[in-house]
Amino acid sequence: MREPDGEDADRPGARRRRPWILVSAAVLVAGLLAFHSAVPNAVGNLGSLLETFLPWLGLAVVVLLVLASLRRSAVAVTAAALPAVVWAVMFGTSVFPGSTHPRPVDAGAPEPASTLTVLQHNVADDNADPAGTARALAAAGADLVALQELSPQALPGYEAALGPGHPHRVVVGTVGLWSRYPLADGRPVDIKPRDITADWRRGLRTTARTPTGDIAVYVAHLPSVRIRPQDGFGTAWRDESAAALATAVAAEKLERIVLLGDLNGTVHDRGLSPLTSRLTPALEGFGFTWPAAFPLARIDHVMTRGTTPATTWTLPATGSDHLPVAARLALR
Repeated sequence: MREPDGEDADRPGARRRRPWILVSAAVLVAGLLAFHSAVPNAVGNLGSLLETFLPWLGLAVVVLLVLASLRRSAVAVTAAALPAVVWAVMFGTSVFPGSTHPRPVDAGAPEPASTLTVLQHNVADDNADPAGTARALAAAGADLVALQELSPQALPGYEAALGPGHPHRVVVGTVGLWSRYPLADGRPVDIKPRDITADWRRGLRTTARTPTGDIAVYVAHLPSVRIRPQDGFGTAWRDESAAALATAVAAEKLERIVLLGDLNGTVHDRGLSPLTSRLTPALEGFGFTWPAAFPLARIDHVMTRGTTPATTWTLPATGSDHLPVAARLALR
C-alpha cells in the first residue's frame, strides 16, 4: 500500500518519489498564464509567440492534472489545480459563452436601428472559389462586410455578389468595405512599414451613415508574421503597422469607431496593445479563425469604440485559409 508523502519522506529514495517535478511544472504553467506579459521579447519575440497561442496552455493543464491524479499525491493534485484555476479565470467565459449560435439574419432586411451586424473576412488572393466565397458572404446578412486580399481578378465577382444588398462600397488597394448604409469620406490609411517600398495599400477609413448616426469604419490588413530560425517570431512589420493604425484611430474625431481587419495577431499579443488599449475587441468564445482547416488562433478581429459588442461568431469555411468572423454591435 502506498503511504502518504509525509511518511515517504524518511524512506530511501523518497526524494525521487516526491512530486516536485510536477509541482514545478504546474507553477511554471500558472506563471506563464498569469504573467505572460513578463516573458521578454528580447530573444526571438518569445513573449508574443507565447501570447499568440496562450489558450492552448490549457492542454498542458490537462496533462498536469492527469499525471497528478495518476501519482495519487495530494501535493501534486493541489499544485496542478493552480494553473487550472488560472486558465479557467482567463478563458472560462470562452468555453461557456453566452451565445455561440446567434439568430440568423435575414439577408433582405436590415438589422434594427439599435444594432449593427458586421462581417470581417480575409478572402485570400489565391482563393480557388472566389465566386462561392462572395455568395456566402452576401447571404450572411451583415450590414457591413470588410474584405482583405482582394485581387483585381476577383474584385468584379465580389462587387456583383455583394452589390445588391450592399450598394455602397470603398476599395483601397487590396482591402474593401461593402455597406448597406451610405458611405462618405472614404480614404486610404497609411499603415505601410517603412522598409516596404512596393505599392502596398492595406488600410482604409470611411464614414458609415447609419440610422443612429455616423460611425467611423476602419478596414486593415496588417503584415503577416513568420517563424524563422534567424529571428524567431518575426513581428516587426506587423507591430509597426499596428502602431500606425493606432495613431490614426487615436486621431479619429467621431466618437464611434468600428475596426474590421486581419490583424495577424491575437488580442493577448502585446504587439496589438496599441489597438487593444484604445478599442474593445468583440469576443465571445475562442472564435479561432486561422488556419481554416484547423483553426489555432483568432487573428481576424472586430474592435469598437462607442458601441457595445453583443455577440460574435465565426462562419463556415470558404475557399480562404481564414474563417469569416461576424459580430453584432449594440449602438449607443
